[in-house]
Amino acid sequence: MPHESQTDAPVAEEPKANGQFITVDLEEPLALGDTPIASITLRKPKSGELRGLSLDDLVNADVTTILKLIPRISNPVIIEEKANELDPVDLGQIGGAIRGFFMTKAQRAMMDRMIEDALSKS
Repeated sequence: MPHESQTDAPVAEEPKANGQFITVDLEEPLALGDTPIASITLRKPKSGELRGLSLDDLVNADVTTILKLIPRISNPVIIEEKANELDPVDLGQIGGAIRGFFMTKAQRAMMDRMIEDALSKS
């Protein structure tokens, strides 16, 4: 019987970044009317879109704060009531993507190096 290596195991797809936008593929699609939504594109928020929210809460992935921000930066627009229906895995991915918007270039580069190092060791 062939032995499967760890690299053959399915790997969760990372959110796809493109400049000021990140697309998150949902594990559990949301239904907007009769339309299933399988991915959401998030736009890096402008300062005014953060009004009334705590930056500390966003960086610390506070659920309530993330749910308030999603309608302001998502395409298609996911209203807060629909955001409340997100699978926890999807909410975690979205929270991570939002957190990434607050990283400096140096922090992103360091994170990329850490990920590359971890992948090369596996």
